[in-house]
Amino acid sequence: MNENVTIIAEAGVNHNGDIGLAKKLIDVAARANVDYVKFQTFRADSLVSRDAKMAEYQETNTKSKNSQHELLKKLELSHDQHVLLMKYAFSKGVRFFSTAFDVEGLEYLSSLGFEMFKSPSGEITNYPYLRKLSELCKPVILSTGMSTLNEIKDALEVLTSKTLTLNDITVLHCNTEYPTPYEDVNLGAMQTIADECKVKVGYSDHTLGIEVPIAAVTLGAKVIEKHFTLDRDMEGPDHAASLEPDELIAMVKAIRNIERAMSGNSQKEPSPSEIKNQSIARKSIHLLRPLEKGETISESDLIPLRPGDGISPMEWEQIIGKEVSLDLPMYHKLSFEDLR
Repeated sequence: MNENVTIIAEAGVNHNGDIGLAKKLIDVAARANVDYVKFQTFRADSLVSRDAKMAEYQETNTKSKNSQHELLKKLELSHDQHVLLMKYAFSKGVRFFSTAFDVEGLEYLSSLGFEMFKSPSGEITNYPYLRKLSELCKPVILSTGMSTLNEIKDALEVLTSKTLTLNDITVLHCNTEYPTPYEDVNLGAMQTIADECKVKVGYSDHTLGIEVPIAAVTLGAKVIEKHFTLDRDMEGPDHAASLEPDELIAMVKAIRNIERAMSGNSQKEPSPSEIKNQSIARKSIHLLRPLEKGETISESDLIPLRPGDGISPMEWEQIIGKEVSLDLPMYHKLSFEDLR
């Protein structure tokens, strides 16, 4: 990951099992200039039981009463498809990424040369999975939807039990509802995680729109993950809570602009771009009436007027009572050479 905010465009299973659609999603991610385009690596047989029910949002978005197994079986990516998509993403200038859901999946992604791993929210209590991550000696991004702070701490204890340190881990605040109601985001919890767990933090977003991930960046998120699709009206479990292409592009641009806005030295001082406007916007002391040489200046003789390249009105009290050294016209901009 780079020093800037790492933006992960989550294609997930929005390819609907169609490799052509998956490639189009990569095209969108590349056009949006994200850091990673992320898919999901799983085998339905080792992920869910045959009779595991779908989540309410899955039933709503798929308009189906099938089991999770039936749903996910259609969304698996084969080895050849993984390799094809990795090569295609490379050709488009975006890094390919994926989430595994079991130990075998982690080993598989490791065999593909992955430089880091992403633990999904559902695996935060999966001890064998977390233990395997701790052994792979690669940075980990840990999603925390549905979890408590103590569960996060327990997961971190497992992750750091072998080769990893807290510096290798980024914890993403997350809410696992698709879409997430704004009132359930609880964005302040991200900072609580940072303070309590002493880790880098980020945010995995499932709200509609781009406002919340942008806000998360201003609060210190180092990683932003966001689902995207070609069309929210497509059939599938995650399309309805995903950004469409133009929205993804807008989110990335906004985050990069915020990064630039937050890149200063934190000192309150005039910036190079605004210094030239000081004399234009500020005022200096002018005369409200003509004065003859030797006259004493009273407060009623003065007025602050633009431009501000003369004596500052902050010297107001020091000017009152001074004598002028020559005849001066009305609205004359005073200088210290005019006084004695």
